[in-house]
This record gives sequence, C-alpha cells and structure tokens, in this order.
Amino acid sequence: MAHWIVMFAVNLVIPATMIGFGRLFLKNPPRQINEFYGYRTAMSMKNQDTWDFAHQCNGRIWRKWGRVLLAITIIVMLAILPQSETTVYTIGFVLTGLQVAALLGTIPIIEKELHKTFDQNGNRK
Repeated sequence: MAHWIVMFAVNLVIPATMIGFGRLFLKNPPRQINEFYGYRTAMSMKNQDTWDFAHQCNGRIWRKWGRVLLAITIIVMLAILPQSETTVYTIGFVLTGLQVAALLGTIPIIEKELHKTFDQNGNRK
C-alpha cells in the first residue's frame, strides 16, 4: 500500500502544478517581462501585450487541462489500488509521462494563439 500512496502523491504533482499556476497566471500573472518567472518564449516576450496575452492563454489552458489530468490520475490510480508494486509503478510512470506530454503539449497551442493574434513583431493583427 505504501508504494501506491507514494506513486499517487507523485502523480498528483503535475496536475496540481498546472491547476495552481493556471489560476495564478489568470488572477495574478507576472506583471513585467522577465527571464525568471512565467511563460517565457521569444514570442511571449516581444512586448507587454504579448506577455499578458500569453499568460492569460496559458492560465486558461493549464487550469482546464490540469483538472482533466487530475480526474484521470485519480481514476487510474484508484483502479490499480489492489495491484502489485510493479504494476503500480509501471502504470504510475506511464501516467507521469502522459502528464509531461500534456504539459509540454500546451506550448504549441499557446504559440499558435500568439501567432494568430499578433504579427511577428508583436503587434496585434
């Protein structure tokens, strides 16, 4: 049972992070463009308008996807509760890989929205 609890806790980290930062970026995004914190890509850092837009877009997507990942994680982990340690770790690591893929999969979506809304110089179309 201890191995299941550990894997369950580990598998909650990415969805919780997405939900938490999604909410943070929507409610209180980084005010100024910086190199340390926030959604930092060449396009998002063109100017304050692209910066603010990217964080609003990122916040919406991460909050929504984080909730979906959280629900999937809970369902999958409860389904494997009675399984062996090997099965729990194998499925848990696969689940973590899918979560990472979802997390990174938001980048092209946000960049597409930025390029749809702004020209290459960061001016609204």
